[in-house]
Amino acid sequence: MYKLYSMQRSGNSYKVRLALALLSAPYQAIEVDILRGESRTPDFLAKNPSGQVPLLEVADGRYLAESNAILWYVAIGTSLAPEDRIDRAEALQWMFFEQHALEPSVGAAYFWLALVRGGRDLQTHALEDWMERGYAALRVMENHLKTHDYFAAGHLTVADIALYGYTHVANQCDFDLSGYPSVRAWLKRVERQPRFVSMAWTPDAPANDEDLVAEA
Repeated sequence: MYKLYSMQRSGNSYKVRLALALLSAPYQAIEVDILRGESRTPDFLAKNPSGQVPLLEVADGRYLAESNAILWYVAIGTSLAPEDRIDRAEALQWMFFEQHALEPSVGAAYFWLALVRGGRDLQTHALEDWMERGYAALRVMENHLKTHDYFAAGHLTVADIALYGYTHVANQCDFDLSGYPSVRAWLKRVERQPRFVSMAWTPDAPANDEDLVAEA
């Protein structure tokens, strides 16, 4: 069984929990509150020197960091990881996009505006840049989704899970998705997947109708 170190309200951590839920993969969840410095302890840094979550223990003493690398690891051999060469490359393309365009803008805004108390005042200088770059990323996604139901391979893949992690909480950090109908329709498609769970869901409790509703 996997052992997953994650933070409940972290978008990057949620990506992994969502993938594991969609795959019905059992795992032990260990909550690590990065806001309280729990990822900077000597014990945790011995497991992951970058001091970040999520972190997946894949075997005794073997740890894998970086959310998108973890997604690929758990998805290999399933429909979430395309086998076709170009489909796989396109999935990776969108996952790189997520880390370079979406996460540094929408993800950063979510962290400081939704998670950190007083974060808006601390990051006033960055808000305009986050908004500009975040909306630019959302426009790229919107244009793709006008003619595609998913981001790669014609079905749900790890690329969709990676992009869903922060897009679905964009409205919690000042982004208005009303002008992005294709993005909103895609979010609903992801949420209708069998075994979908919301960010609030925890693996130690059975899912119910309330748990299965995505936070928005």
